Amino acid sequence: MSQLTGVERGRYVRAMFTRIAGRYDVMNRLMTFGQDGGWRRRVIQLAQLPPHGLALDLGAGTGDLALEARRQQPGVRVVAGDFTPAMLRVGQQRAGGGAVRWAGTDALNLPFPDQTFDAVVSGYLMRNVGDLPRAWAEQWRVLKPGGRVVCLDTTPPPANWLRPFIQFHLRAVIPALGRLVAGDGAAYTYLPDSTEGFLAAEALAERMRAAGFQAVRFERLMLGTMAIHAGQRPVEPEARL
Repeated sequence: MSQLTGVERGRYVRAMFTRIAGRYDVMNRLMTFGQDGGWRRRVIQLAQLPPHGLALDLGAGTGDLALEARRQQPGVRVVAGDFTPAMLRVGQQRAGGGAVRWAGTDALNLPFPDQTFDAVVSGYLMRNVGDLPRAWAEQWRVLKPGGRVVCLDTTPPPANWLRPFIQFHLRAVIPALGRLVAGDGAAYTYLPDSTEGFLAAEALAERMRAAGFQAVRFERLMLGTMAIHAGQRPVEPEARL
């Protein structure tokens, strides 16, 4: 299903996350061997949120990044936006969920005014959007000048001697876990398909630069299968490409 684009891709992704919402967090911990919590901490560190700033956790799911932002900066205000209501409902019930504003949002048409947020962060969003340039453009639009964008996502595994083992984990282990734990092997077949069909880390960084972000950098994680990308909206509007 990773070949779907546009509206069809959005419908498929929403239906998939609706089915697995209740087991989403457990599956993330299992698939990453518990490492995803540390990666999310790093995302928030790179966002450099001011003490009383306003952040958007886009494609928030159950709010891992929103809650992490509140842990690191208790005075920060956070909006957790996602287009799957079932995921938001799970997040609202989590410890600390009452301190977060939960909002139904489409990453391609954000319902926020220009220059609203000090940072926009996302986890496992960008490979799922139907129009990547538009998604970056919307994040640019709602960021304040000088604001930071940080995203965590999967990236195609590197072509080295580890690749066969990584592909076995993606194509055999993860779908099996999905069937056993989440009761949905199809959703966790989509994960490796969408990972291998997504942009390499270098190419995603170039897309960010093309959208106008500066100081773009990325860090590879988990044997090169994950990456955190960070960039900044320039202070001067005319600096945009």
